[in-house]
Amino acid sequence: MDWDAAADVFDDEPDHGLRDPAIRAAWAARLRSWLPERPADVLDLGCGTGSLSLLAAEEGHRVTSVDSSPAMVERARAKLAGCGAVVLCGDAAAPPVGEWRFDVVLVRHVLWTLPGPDKVLRHWRDLLRPGGRLVLVEGVWGTLNPVGIPAERLTALLAPLSPEIRVERLSEDPLLWGKAVADERYAVVAALGHRSGQ
Repeated sequence: MDWDAAADVFDDEPDHGLRDPAIRAAWAARLRSWLPERPADVLDLGCGTGSLSLLAAEEGHRVTSVDSSPAMVERARAKLAGCGAVVLCGDAAAPPVGEWRFDVVLVRHVLWTLPGPDKVLRHWRDLLRPGGRLVLVEGVWGTLNPVGIPAERLTALLAPLSPEIRVERLSEDPLLWGKAVADERYAVVAALGHRSGQ
């Protein structure tokens, strides 16, 4: 998909732009339950126009956002102006963050698009400080030719990396999507301890 071309209309989707106050509040509540209570360093990968990054920043978190599309990055920088967030252009699978380490890696609807998800998850794990967590919002969309990653497969990929994996079903909450949905949508929160021996 040409994400630069999609940037102009990306926020028209209710769950992308979060323009409706009820949808925005629903995502903000979920994000509060997934992120640490204290201000944390959050890395939002495949951030799009930065809607989730903005919610995290408004909760007091220090946010670094990454997207591969220059047009998305431009919109995210505008949306996050004044929030202290850092917005970088780069690959979600190998974000350009150097030696920076984070308390949370937040990724929505990106992992399924990346080749070698097991390798990508290990890299994301290595971007976390000890005790950090992955917050992954994913799903399976479509009936004739479904795309995505089922929760069962993602939890199996995470099992060698995390002693604590929680799956939260999101399909049943129409407020998140601006409509009722019948496909599989979920969040996985994987707490990652120290990495010795892994």
